[in-house]
Parts: sequence; structure tokens; C-alpha cells
Amino acid sequence: MTAGRAPQDAGSAPSRRPVPASRRGAADPVKALMHRHRELCERAVDPLEIAAGLEAHGVTDRTAARFRHRDVFSLAEEMFARASREAEAPAGPVTAAAAPRVRAGRLVLLGLLPGALCAATTTGLRLTAGRTRLAIAAVGVLAVALSVRALFRRGPLAPRRETLPGTSAPGTRPGTYWLLGYALLGDGLLGTAVGGGPDGPPGLTAAGDWPMATAPVLALTLACAPAAWTAHLFAARAARRLTASRGLEEFAAAVRPLLLGVFALFLGALTALLAACAAVLHEPARPVQTLTLGALLLLARLLTVHGFTQAPATALGAAAAVEAIAQASVFAGRLPGWDALTVPVDTLTAVWGPGAVAVLACGTAATALLIHAMRTLTRASAHAPAEGRP
Repeated sequence: MTAGRAPQDAGSAPSRRPVPASRRGAADPVKALMHRHRELCERAVDPLEIAAGLEAHGVTDRTAARFRHRDVFSLAEEMFARASREAEAPAGPVTAAAAPRVRAGRLVLLGLLPGALCAATTTGLRLTAGRTRLAIAAVGVLAVALSVRALFRRGPLAPRRETLPGTSAPGTRPGTYWLLGYALLGDGLLGTAVGGGPDGPPGLTAAGDWPMATAPVLALTLACAPAAWTAHLFAARAARRLTASRGLEEFAAAVRPLLLGVFALFLGALTALLAACAAVLHEPARPVQTLTLGALLLLARLLTVHGFTQAPATALGAAAAVEAIAQASVFAGRLPGWDALTVPVDTLTAVWGPGAVAVLACGTAATALLIHAMRTLTRASAHAPAEGRP
């Protein structure tokens, strides 16, 4: 839908398109629809916002045909033209949904900061020992967590809109923190526990009885920059497709390959970063575990950015619960008479190794989120303009 579809003269109220008299009678179906969505029509600044709102309430192109319109976009144009306007309505031409604007400097700084802080922390852990190493680890974890929080509050990874109607807003931080912590220490603990350990606290390096997997976590924090860029690319390109589309099905067909493209682009960048980190740190890359976790975190954030929070929170929580239950079952199986609890995890790790638990948990959750994203992020309502959006 282009700017020229609802032109206005500068300094004048929005123009109105003539509407057949038959639709203004007592049995006017469009008028009844406008009454049901009066608040949406009054606050809309352009027809695109009405179209996205109608779609969010279940109105499809087939529904629009009952109102004598070929699609929801055409129906929204008439509703916008007929909606009552306040005297102080903004003048000027109606513009289509604009792509989100993000300052390049902010995008670069916030995207690179988590990886830079994690790299500095990893270097400090390898060059120190004793209490100094513990202090560096504590400060480094706090600094990385704060930098990721800042990235999620500003720029392209920040929510662009309020939570969509019919959804709640559960938090995703607990699940995210657990999954990252498990990526750092979980496989080492599980491998040690299956063998009867651990005999002491975790080591702060990749060596020892209970090692840390620093290469995957470093790669994931460095991947915050490509994640921010791909999120911005997806939002900007989807806004352009929304402008050019003439129907909901046409828009969805155009956005599906875009979503898969940015998803594959991120995984490619994460793969390259993981290989580089593993080579520099001389650690195993653990590509399957890292890529499944990276895919899960990216999809969860993309959905959150566009106002869908329930599914990401559920997926992250479920993956974290599976990992926690797997760890707990190994230790609970050491109690008298509870040996059977360890059989599933022992069998899985014996065949595929300790990393199989994380792959199973994160891979299943990421697959579910990808299917959900293909249905929700390809809807026009997910890309509608929102007031106060950064």
C-alpha cells in the first residue's frame, strides 16, 4: 500500500473517498464493522494500521469479501476514509508503515559490547589464578549480563510494540540465563556426574574434572552483533513488503522466505564465529549444541521484538526444565532404590555424549518456535506501526 492511496492536501483534514449510498444505509456492513472496531479506527494514522488490527482480530481476505472488498487492505482503506477525525488530526500525506530507524552507532556499539566484554573476561580467566580469577569471573558475568540487557532494551532487539491482544507478557530472562549457564558448565557437569563425580567445584578454564565450555559462550555473545543486524534487516524488509502488498496472503508469501533467509544468515555468522573462537581458545567447538541454542535464542528474541512473548517464554522454560531434570535425575539416581532414574540419561550420554541433552532440549524448542514464527511473523499485524516505538 503506497502513500498515494489516501492523499491529503497540506494543512487540510484527511480526504474522504466517496462511498456508495447503499453502504451508508441501515444495513451498512462496513459501518457495523467500524462500530466494533471504533477505537482502532479512531487512533489509526493510516490504513495499514487498520488492516493490521483487523487481521489481529481474525479478519481475513475471505472475510473482507463479505464486505464487498477484494482484501483486508481495501476494506481498511474504506474504514480509514470513513472514520471520524479529530480537528487536530495530523496534516500531510498518509504514509505507509515506515521501517524502524536505528542509529548505526548505537547498533554497532550495543551489538559488539557483549562479545567484547566476554572476550575480555575469557582472557582474564586464562591469565590469572586463585581469588583474582574468581573476581574476574564474577565481574565479567555481571558486565556481560548488563550489556545484553542494554541490547535488549535499545536498538533492533528491543520490543517494537506492546504485547499483542490476547497474549500475556511473561519474562524470558530466567530461561535465557539458565540455557547460557548450562552451555558454559552443563555438559562438563553432566559428563562428570555420569562417571560418579564431581569431586570439587567447577574449574574456571577448559581443563580439569569439571571444565567450562568458553568457546560456545564467547561465540554466542559475539553473535549478538549479527543477531541485531539480522533483526533490523527483517523488520525493515518486512515493512517494505507490507507497503507493496495488496493482500494478507501476498504479504505472508513474501515474508516467509525473508524470515528463513535472515535465520540462515544468522546461523552462518554464528558458525563462523564459533570456528574462530574454538581455534583461538584451542577448545572443542561443539557446533551442534551451540547452533541449536543460538537458533532458539534468536527465534525467541525475534518473536519478543514483534510482540509475541508467550511462546518464547514457554519454549525457553521448557528447554531449561529438560536440562535441569536431566541433571537432577543423575544425582537423584544415587539414592538407594532410585537407580532407574539414571537410565534415560545414562543411555543418551553413552550413545551421543553429554551434549545430547542440550541438543535434544534446545533443538526441539527451536523447531517449535520456528514453526510458530512462520505463522505469526508472516502476519501483517506483527509489523503494524506502534505508537512510541523506539
